[in-house]
Amino acid sequence: MRRLLGSVRARATLGATLVVAVALVAAGVSVLLSLRSDLIDQAGTQAERTARNVAAGLAAGTAYADLKLDDDEEPVQVVDDHGTLVAASEDLQRISGTGTGAVRPQAPRGSAGSDDEGDDPASEPGEIADEVTLTNGSATIDGESADYRFAALEVEVQGKGTLTVYAGASLDAEQGAVGTAQTVMLIGFPLLLGVVAAVTWLVTRRALRPVEGIRAEMAAITASEDLARRVPVPDTHDEVARLARTTNETLAALETSVERQRRFVADASHELRSPIASLRTQLEVAAAHPELLDLEGAVEDTVRLQRLAADLLLLARLDAGERPQDTRFDLGALVRQQAEGRTDVTVDAEGVTVAGARGQVERLLTNLLDNAQRHARAQVSVAVRRDGPHAVVEVADDGDGVPPADRERVFERFVRLDEARARDDGGAGLGLAIARDVAVRHGGTLTVRDAPAGGALFELRLPVV
Repeated sequence: MRRLLGSVRARATLGATLVVAVALVAAGVSVLLSLRSDLIDQAGTQAERTARNVAAGLAAGTAYADLKLDDDEEPVQVVDDHGTLVAASEDLQRISGTGTGAVRPQAPRGSAGSDDEGDDPASEPGEIADEVTLTNGSATIDGESADYRFAALEVEVQGKGTLTVYAGASLDAEQGAVGTAQTVMLIGFPLLLGVVAAVTWLVTRRALRPVEGIRAEMAAITASEDLARRVPVPDTHDEVARLARTTNETLAALETSVERQRRFVADASHELRSPIASLRTQLEVAAAHPELLDLEGAVEDTVRLQRLAADLLLLARLDAGERPQDTRFDLGALVRQQAEGRTDVTVDAEGVTVAGARGQVERLLTNLLDNAQRHARAQVSVAVRRDGPHAVVEVADDGDGVPPADRERVFERFVRLDEARARDDGGAGLGLAIARDVAVRHGGTLTVRDAPAGGALFELRLPVV
């Protein structure tokens, strides 16, 4: 049972069925109450009409024995102000819910000229009350018992005092109609709930079929580790279609990330192999022939290997989503510090405060300056200024520049343009990639375009604080 309710389809079916069941029960109760109230009101109206007809006869001076009390085969009583039953339906055998339980008329007490049978001579017209009191009760007439709605109506008759007429109207129609409605509901509601459950089950199965297709394809992708596969997108415009498209976008991003990681590992292995092999060769030669040791070359290879390891470690931290520290510092002062001691570098920097990891931004500026000096013919210029909400650093050289087709590719990892292929001159191709990643991590941008005097101009934008 728990496993079944763990299904979205089962929970949706159960939920829809419960909602409809509650609605049907509420509607059924409302209908039954309304039907019962209407039928009881109708019975009360009928009882009141009978009571007024009898009261009209009494008010007109009709003798008790001459009253027409058996026309509708409904129970009728006439009671005087002493509580004595003075007239009643002929076949009345039992009654409850009225002013008296008596069923046989008696001679009214204290009424002169009345005979033994309770017939009174005609008297002058009386007055009928406006208000009617309605009650429920039961009666037995000619051996048949039933429930009734009784109307009690007072009439003032001269010479007889205040008489109360009790007239009943059968509630069989109300009970029969309510019973029939209950039977219909007891039979129809379960059938209707069954139809609702079946329709909901079928509709949810059809609606969730694309979701099952997405799940199955994701399971296949996980098993095969083939991130090039995509989940099927249904030809609809609903949430399931948006889920499928989002899933495919996630798979595409994951595929790109994994491919990038594989390429990064392959390139890193290739780049590390060269200095390690060179250093090993020199050490092996030195071990066999100490007099041939190229100490300067060994140091250069070691430094190169150290820088490459530091670059790879920094990229790994950036890829891991390391958040920069919220340290405030003067970007202009940091640029002047990095440019100090470099020949052929001119600096025009104003003070602009930014926030972030000072060490990472310092590495960014170092990489930009190293790249500019590597490609400059004679001069490198650096400018720092504020442009609205951003601090702008421009590093320009007078070299050959970067072709428009390569202005995004130069920021890729391990990319060296043709004229900078030599590892001794072009490095490992990680400097600009690190600079771009650091800029992005700090909420900024790093782009390249042509410098006004020729060469390349790298523009760094960071938010000011």
